[in-house]
Amino acid sequence: MAFQSRRLQTRPVITCFKSVLLIYTFILWITGVVLLAVGIWGKVSLEDYFFLLNEKVTNVPFVLIGTGTIIFLLGTFGCFATCRASAWMLKLYAMFLTLIFLVQLVSAILGFVFINETKDSFKNNYEHALKQYNSMGDYRSNAVDKIQNTLHCCGITDYRDWTDTDYYSENGFPESCCKLQDCSPQRDADKVNDEGCIEKVMTIIESKVGIVAGISFVIAFCQLFGIYEAYCLSLAITNNTYDIV
Repeated sequence: MAFQSRRLQTRPVITCFKSVLLIYTFILWITGVVLLAVGIWGKVSLEDYFFLLNEKVTNVPFVLIGTGTIIFLLGTFGCFATCRASAWMLKLYAMFLTLIFLVQLVSAILGFVFINETKDSFKNNYEHALKQYNSMGDYRSNAVDKIQNTLHCCGITDYRDWTDTDYYSENGFPESCCKLQDCSPQRDADKVNDEGCIEKVMTIIESKVGIVAGISFVIAFCQLFGIYEAYCLSLAITNNTYDIV
């Protein structure tokens, strides 16, 4: 009689946990899509800058894309485990959520930590790209042109950085330094942008990496609720099973 009473008391708790966890799983699907979209957005919007940055920073969008895809698939597994009311599946679901939480947390922290060394990396790589500019027509030269055109800047700290390059000795300033479209600046400093690119680039990178890391933090800590719910539901199902026996 006591077991029957406990069983009747446990059933509403299980139903409540299942309902909440199913809602959470739906939200998890959405967060997976958001992380996937943020990762793709970060990769596309920062692609020109990634050519001149270190590998640690450029890997962050790929981590978010991979994590978003895994979370979306994990949401499907969580929905199945919740509907089946399988205690071992729910514990496995909670374990996977914990791993994903740690990955997102580490990714967000790395985004903030490595932003400090990004400036030096960009400056060194940009200086190297200027010295090698158009010598082989590689992707770094294209990245330099895109950055200077888009941000209306010239050189690293200012336009005078170009004067130490082989390209300047032969051709003068590149057209991407022009204040106006379709100009031929040659060595006329009045026709090129005065500001350097490094400060403008760092402002953009810091803002976008901050957005990516911030979203990752929020989504990661929301997953703590899912871990708690999955564990509580598995515990309630296990207790209910023992009561029946």
